[in-house]
Amino acid sequence: MSVRLSPGDPAPDFSLATADGGSVCLADLRGQRTIVYFYPAASTPGCTKEACDFRDSLASLQGAGYAVVGISPDPVAKIARFVEAEALTFPLASDPDKAVATAYGAYGEKKLYGKVVTGIIRSTFVIDAEGLIEVAQYNVRATGHVAKLRRDLGIDAA
Repeated sequence: MSVRLSPGDPAPDFSLATADGGSVCLADLRGQRTIVYFYPAASTPGCTKEACDFRDSLASLQGAGYAVVGISPDPVAKIARFVEAEALTFPLASDPDKAVATAYGAYGEKKLYGKVVTGIIRSTFVIDAEGLIEVAQYNVRATGHVAKLRRDLGIDAA
C-alpha cells in the first residue's frame, strides 16, 4: 500500500513538463491555494469528463483564489492533444515515471471492474498557500467530483 496524505501534511514538491511545452512547479504556486488532481489517462471518457468539469468551473475556482493543475502519466504529446481537443485552460502535466503520483499516494493498487490492478488512483488534493495538504481525496469518481469539491470548499458556480 502506498503512502496516503492527510490534512496538515506537507505537499510533496514537484516540477513537471506541461502540455504547452513549459513546466509547472508546486513551489511556484506557493502563496495561493492549489488544487492538484491525478487522472489515469488523457482522452478517456472519465478523465475527459473530469477535466472538462474543472475547465467549466475554473472561473469560480480562480475567483475563490485556487489554481488548478492536472497530472497524469501520459507523455506530453498525448496531453497536448487532449488540451487542444477539449480546450482546457489550466496546466496539465506529465508524470511518466509516476514519481509524483507515488509521492501523493495516487499510484498503487486499485479495483478496476472488480479486478485488483496497479495504476493511477483518481485523487484530488487541495494545498494551502504554505504548501500543506488541506484536503486529500482518494478514489474519487470522475462524474460530479468537481461540483462536490466546490461544495466542500464553499465555492459557488460561476
